Amino acid sequence: MVVIKELILLTIIVGSGLVSALPPTKIGTTKTNHGDVPVLGKGRASLQQVRNPHYRFNGARAIYRTYLKYGVQPPDYLIEAVAKTDALNTAAEGKRDTGSAAAIPVNPNYDIAYVTPVSIGTPPQTLHLDFDTGSSDLWVFSSHLPASQIRGQTIYVPANSSTAKLLADHTWSITYGDGSASRGNVYVDNFTVGGLTVENQAVQCALQVSTSFTRESNIDGLVGLGFSTLNTVVPKSQLTFFDNAKPHMDEPVFTADLKWKSEGTYDFGFIDEKKYTGKITYVPVNTSPGYWTFTSSGYAVGSGNFSATSIVGIADTGTSLVYLPPSILTAYYRQVEGATSSRTYGGYVFPCNSKLPSFTFGIGEARITIPSSYISYAPVTAGSSTCFGGLQSSSSLGINIWGDVALKAAFVVFHGGNPPTIGWAKKPLES
Repeated sequence: MVVIKELILLTIIVGSGLVSALPPTKIGTTKTNHGDVPVLGKGRASLQQVRNPHYRFNGARAIYRTYLKYGVQPPDYLIEAVAKTDALNTAAEGKRDTGSAAAIPVNPNYDIAYVTPVSIGTPPQTLHLDFDTGSSDLWVFSSHLPASQIRGQTIYVPANSSTAKLLADHTWSITYGDGSASRGNVYVDNFTVGGLTVENQAVQCALQVSTSFTRESNIDGLVGLGFSTLNTVVPKSQLTFFDNAKPHMDEPVFTADLKWKSEGTYDFGFIDEKKYTGKITYVPVNTSPGYWTFTSSGYAVGSGNFSATSIVGIADTGTSLVYLPPSILTAYYRQVEGATSSRTYGGYVFPCNSKLPSFTFGIGEARITIPSSYISYAPVTAGSSTCFGGLQSSSSLGINIWGDVALKAAFVVFHGGNPPTIGWAKKPLES
């Protein structure tokens, strides 16, 4: 039985296992004011992330990118922290990455980044995209970009796809907190996730990308999985992949089973009961901001008492860290020896050998615990003995965010029913 706040539902758990080896199931939606997408049947898909091999964690840059994503001007101290840590990381890599030796390996004691392979067009072009529940644009690096803005990314070439069609007079533009922007035109084409294909999916082709994306050489774009009201295409906004696929999936859901230090999976159209333990607890989602916004029922630090307090926040797979109110951060980091809020490094840091408590947050009456190892996110720079915290302050952002540090501690169900809900369940965790 699945527990839902203020409501009990008997839920059929539909199958399990990977289906990505099967031929793509063509699906679509009925005609909407967003354009024509043919109705071609039902479907489900499961796909595994792949490691981003060149990812190097930079805490200050992670916070900086979150500011940009949510349209907040980064403070001067954070900009300076990004410049400093970037320079130190570059210098450290230069010392190690010489001759025939491999580049700096990722420290096995800390987490790494992952992207997810998808296929676009006919014949299929494979790109590695960031699945992002904190946005609603499906945009990709494309052949329309100037060479100076491509740094190792795989590009989508509409001219090489027999099923690509330009959506005439439609454009998109995303302006970030520092004033930079990504923008482009719009095609519709076949878009395949795992074993499931949507025909005539809007694919936003970049004509310009901000430098923060150019520097991420192994991320070829984003798949926005927020609500379609956030989509930036004009004059007529476009449905997300999930909204196009949802009416014809076996169930109107997708799930995130993200992992710490290993590849996670996204499933579309079904809930795999083998991936979680106990019950799934659902809480309502406020869709008006366009995000998967829900209210946590409180928190606890380590083995301490649970503090019942409402924490309104976003479940965002496209954000690495967790951002919470300063009072909660103070309660947590006062229990970490040597922890400090550092303007030099752009956030909460602590000695890497400090003992950290776990952090628990409430989903209705249920409790999800983030292990301490997840919160000791990574050294502030390569080889440093100072570590960056996975919990950071939301005060300047104006919004609380449950990013990957929290999502990796649970099995999360994004249920697109009417009304939408979000479900959290416990699962076996990596140590």
